[in-house]
Amino acid sequence: MIDAHCHIEQPDYNKDRDQVIEKCKQNLDAIITCCAHPDDFNLTTQMTDKYKNFVFTTFSIHPIYIKEITAKEKDEFFNLLLENKDKISGIGETGLDYAHVKEDVWRQKQKELFIEFISLAKELKKPLVVHSRDATEDAIKILEQEDAKNVLMHLFGARHLLKRVIDNAWQISVGPIVQRSKNHKKLTRDMPIEKIMLETDSPWFGLEGKRNDPTAVIGVANRIAEIKKLPVEKVDKITTENAIKFFDLKIENK
Repeated sequence: MIDAHCHIEQPDYNKDRDQVIEKCKQNLDAIITCCAHPDDFNLTTQMTDKYKNFVFTTFSIHPIYIKEITAKEKDEFFNLLLENKDKISGIGETGLDYAHVKEDVWRQKQKELFIEFISLAKELKKPLVVHSRDATEDAIKILEQEDAKNVLMHLFGARHLLKRVIDNAWQISVGPIVQRSKNHKKLTRDMPIEKIMLETDSPWFGLEGKRNDPTAVIGVANRIAEIKKLPVEKVDKITTENAIKFFDLKIENK
């Protein structure tokens, strides 16, 4: 079982990060942690070096940070990613976030940065992990215009746009929200299992507001099995294979 999207670099894990990763090693095949801000680059690469073939990483600038990243910082980060491409399993999460960014001028800058990261993913021949909160239609439009191929829609919830995701042969990652959302249940029901990965978006989405961790994908897998009327072992096998193929993971015992 693989958590295809979490944030182990977050300060929530500063006191026990190694213990959390060791717990994950006892229960999962791999975790893919997402570095979403340049400041977290060093910590993230240290984790991948220390837990080689278990912790993998994607890198980008989350769209909510659009107002605080200068052009110089952005260019330096792009150069850093080019120089460290062998440590990168994917580009993301990148995309659009209209929930946190309301001004048209900054939404336009999000779009411009999104296009730059799509181009970087193509240049590096890496898959793309997309965030599209309250902006899914615009995000899909840009992905289609830029002819993005190897795409994972992270925490995708726009069921009315699912057909476009399927028609484009993209994938989605399903998180703990499926355990309580009718919308996500129906979306998971309608998405082919061959195009689904598991995620937690840890440290968020924990029960009763508590900190989450990647082992919560076990509950996600069980819920998907119920929804699709499949043995959980089959859900585990297929979603694991999906993540390995999508991110080209070289993991232990696989």
